[in-house]
Amino acid sequence: MFQHIPAFAGDRIFSLNESFQKDPRPHKVNLSIGIYCDEEGRVPAQDAVHQAETQIAAARRPKPYLPMEGAANFRHAMQALLFGEGHEALASGRVATIQTVGSSGGLKAGAEFIRRWFPSSGVWLSDPSWDNHHSLFESAGIAVGSYPYYDPVNGLRFDAMLGALRSLPPFSVVLLHACCHNPTGVDLSPAQWEELVPIIQTHRLIPFLDLAYQGFGEGIEEDAFAVRLLAQAGIPFLVANTLSKSMGLYGERCGALCVVCADAQQADCVLGQLKFTVRQNYFSPPAHGGQIAAQVLGDPRLRASWACEVSAMRERIRGLRVQLHATLTRKLGGGDFDYLLRQRGMFSYTNLRAEQVQRLREEHAIYLVDSGRLCISGLNAANLDRVASAIAAVHRGAVNRTWQKETHRRGLMQSG
Repeated sequence: MFQHIPAFAGDRIFSLNESFQKDPRPHKVNLSIGIYCDEEGRVPAQDAVHQAETQIAAARRPKPYLPMEGAANFRHAMQALLFGEGHEALASGRVATIQTVGSSGGLKAGAEFIRRWFPSSGVWLSDPSWDNHHSLFESAGIAVGSYPYYDPVNGLRFDAMLGALRSLPPFSVVLLHACCHNPTGVDLSPAQWEELVPIIQTHRLIPFLDLAYQGFGEGIEEDAFAVRLLAQAGIPFLVANTLSKSMGLYGERCGALCVVCADAQQADCVLGQLKFTVRQNYFSPPAHGGQIAAQVLGDPRLRASWACEVSAMRERIRGLRVQLHATLTRKLGGGDFDYLLRQRGMFSYTNLRAEQVQRLREEHAIYLVDSGRLCISGLNAANLDRVASAIAAVHRGAVNRTWQKETHRRGLMQSG
């Protein structure tokens, strides 16, 4: 019956992670998958999260189905995290929020909502963007395009980005990374976000923000700048966020989708349609991770402890960037690695070519994704120097091959 079904090619990053697990070399280093690891290479078990989970277990509460929109305490906590306590958009009731299966679930629910209520709209992604952004929107039946974003020399093609957005038809959906852009680590500055707002308003675009790394850029409050700016400007938009990274709740699938509307009446209608989308899909979200998050965010003592732990994670990433920059600069005096200091968050775009990334895997047991994206938090004191030496080796190899090809080309020209 199922003989016509082809094999699944596999997710590129998860397949790469599986290859890493099978690699028998003891000195292997995984810099591919987007998971924060501590100095020992482990996903940290945060103290605030542990305390919250212990309190929940001690209460021995029943475990009924959650409402389709999720638990009220979790939804309110996520709203406050994004917009800030007492924000006008929350006080006026114009933010429709559902608890989702991670931020991927929020993106997917948002995609289904867009397909149904804005059927002629396409979605435009940054070039490049997270790989799964494409499949999440395409699987919902939405046409996907791209706008200019990354520049290997200057970091951001901002003028080209603005020009592309000005050319989009009304009600086009623009996927924007609120902070810590995945995969490049290149973010818009506050001034650039402010320059973007009138273009969104004038051309009646629909922003869809993805915020997976709040707290890993400049700080928990600072990284919500784009969300609060758009809300203050009165722009209708969507935002999907998650606590997978900042609380280490990867397996709990703990996310949310907020839709900011013009007024409470619109928000009530939107919430109803989002619930209908959930009903057609997974019926109701999982409870446990959301309750951990709500407990942490709702308890001032746990919230302060969590904020300190996130700050320590952020500063560790910054320190690793500085160390890698200094080590690479020392090993390759002619190279420019300042991008490591300009980019933010867990990822850096190294500008390594696919063949160089392959050499890192095959010759040095160092795993990056083919785009050259490097997960900074996979570095530590035990492996940083060796990683830098390997990157330097593939850089030198590329330079030598280029020199050999050019010498060969000139020789042919002279002999001709």
